[in-house]
Amino acid sequence: MPGPFAAFKWAALGRDWTVFAGGFAHTILVSFLALVLALLLGIIFGVLASSKQKGFRTISRIYVEIIQNTPLVIQVFFLYHALPHLGILLPTFTVGVLGVGVYHGAYMSEAVRAGVEAIPRGQLEAAYSQGFKFWSAMRYIILPQAKRLAVPTMTNQAVSLIKNTSVLAMIAGGELMYHADSWASNSLYYGPAYIVTGILYLVICMPLALYARRLEEQMEVQA
Repeated sequence: MPGPFAAFKWAALGRDWTVFAGGFAHTILVSFLALVLALLLGIIFGVLASSKQKGFRTISRIYVEIIQNTPLVIQVFFLYHALPHLGILLPTFTVGVLGVGVYHGAYMSEAVRAGVEAIPRGQLEAAYSQGFKFWSAMRYIILPQAKRLAVPTMTNQAVSLIKNTSVLAMIAGGELMYHADSWASNSLYYGPAYIVTGILYLVICMPLALYARRLEEQMEVQA
């Protein structure tokens, strides 16, 4: 009986390499757009969490607590299956970007909040004394300094975001894991399919992980 990694199975995968290439390209696109969304949400809610206004802090806290304390699978399931019952029909691609982006936006916001709160409060007060409003002070004075502290954590979140796109396979999201599952289910050649899929995720994630590690080491040296 041939094993899960028999040569003919690898040959079949080689003939159907476009299936994996298409899924790989789709994963990169979903990851990029979801990352942009996560960064925007992270900055907005991270700044709100650092505001003097209790209402802003409450809004940020509600978002973070709900998202961080419910599984991504449930959130994607809700977007895909529950929203149509409310009359909101979203393409699968949009569901993927929103689901993964909103989920990781909550974690990005915590990184931004920690970075902002690490900056001495006196700098914000000094900005006020120079005529800056809260948002302009954050944009020009606080966030540029907080970025150095937040970027390593946010880069690690980007790695997790890319890997978490695999959750979209359950809604036929068209990304790499979905194509790998479909191909393996049809051919029953699971070994080659999942090894190649793992390698492709590694190709995307490893450079980011190494970059995050280098940033952390630079921060340790500067400290």
